[in-house]
Order: sequence, then structure tokens, then C-alpha cells
Amino acid sequence: MASDADHAGFEEFARSRAAQLYRSAYLLCGDAHTAEDLVQETLAKVYDRWRRPLGGRIDNPAAYAQTTLTRTFISGRRRRSSGEVPYADLPAAPLADASDGADLRLDLQELLGGLSAVDRAVLVLRYVEDLGVDEVAHHLGITPGAVKNRSMRALARARDRSTT
Repeated sequence: MASDADHAGFEEFARSRAAQLYRSAYLLCGDAHTAEDLVQETLAKVYDRWRRPLGGRIDNPAAYAQTTLTRTFISGRRRRSSGEVPYADLPAAPLADASDGADLRLDLQELLGGLSAVDRAVLVLRYVEDLGVDEVAHHLGITPGAVKNRSMRALARARDRSTT
């Protein structure tokens, strides 16, 4: 059972990391609602580990949360239900984003959207979260060579898509 101090500590952690987790989730998912769900699922998993009486101590909660977020995203994409596609004919057009850099974000979303879940995760962790090859490999449970290979190939596919 978690103590009040453990609960308060987790709440503080969740508040301080939620924005960063959401940013990563949004880039992975490409959809605000799905990103919010992914962050909630991630924080629930982290809290479950956080509140364990024995062996629940997390040495680096931020890294653990990022790894959990990435692996939850990838495993969710493997599920059969992740192939659902929203209905194409929406009743109203979405409002344009009035903030600076909206076009760049849309271009980035479009480029990332054409990649596999693992390739997308590699690029987000490497180039958006600015993690090293070894850190990305650890987060994804793959070898550093696989990270380098996936980065190179995913960037090449993204470049090809951007020129067409």
C-alpha cells in the first residue's frame, strides 16, 4: 500500500513530467486524443510500479516513464484494434492552429505518420528527445546497431516522402 508521501511524490512527478510525456506521445501518435490516452496509460503503469511496497523503487522515474510511454505506444500499435481509422467525412472542418510553427508540426506529423511504430519511436527519441543511441536502445529494448540502422532508414524514408 502506498503511503501519503509516496502518493504526493508521484503526483509531483506526474505534474512535472506530463507536458514532456504528452509532447513525445503526440509525436508518436499524431493525434491529440490518442496522445492524452497514451500519457494516462503510461502514468497509470508508472504509478502501479511506484506504489509497490517492495522492489517498487524507480531509480530514474523520468527515464522509466519515457520507456513505458514508448513501449506502450509500440505494443498498442501491434494490437488489432490499432488499425481503426476515423470516419473520413467529418461534419465540420477543424480550426487552423494560429500558433507559430503549425505548418512545421503538420509536416513533421505527416512524415512520422508514414513510418512504422518502432521507426517513429526511434526518430522521436533520438532527434526530438535528444537521447543518445544507447539510451534509445535501452528504452526500446533493441541493440544500438539496430537504433542506428532504423534511424538511417527511417530518415531516408522520411526524406523520400518529403520530396514527393
